[in-house]
Amino acid sequence: MSSSPDRDILNVEEAAELLGVSVKTFNKVLHSENLPARKIGREWKFSRRHLIEWVGSGQSIDFYREASDSRDEGVQEARRTAGWRIQAD
Repeated sequence: MSSSPDRDILNVEEAAELLGVSVKTFNKVLHSENLPARKIGREWKFSRRHLIEWVGSGQSIDFYREASDSRDEGVQEARRTAGWRIQAD
């Protein structure tokens, strides 16, 4: 599915496409991060502008700080994908 660049409100598939990740990865992030979203009925809806702002608000240093903090605390090594922590299987 290809999202139209002029659509302001996106569904899960369109939001995942906007961020360039699979729907599976996007759903993992949706459940583990504080994404700007609303659930309407059974469906999640996302603002294109707010998703872009959410991505832009992240800092790479926080990503690397979390990785070094996890190792310091003896937490099991986590695999990382596109800046989001995904627990290794």
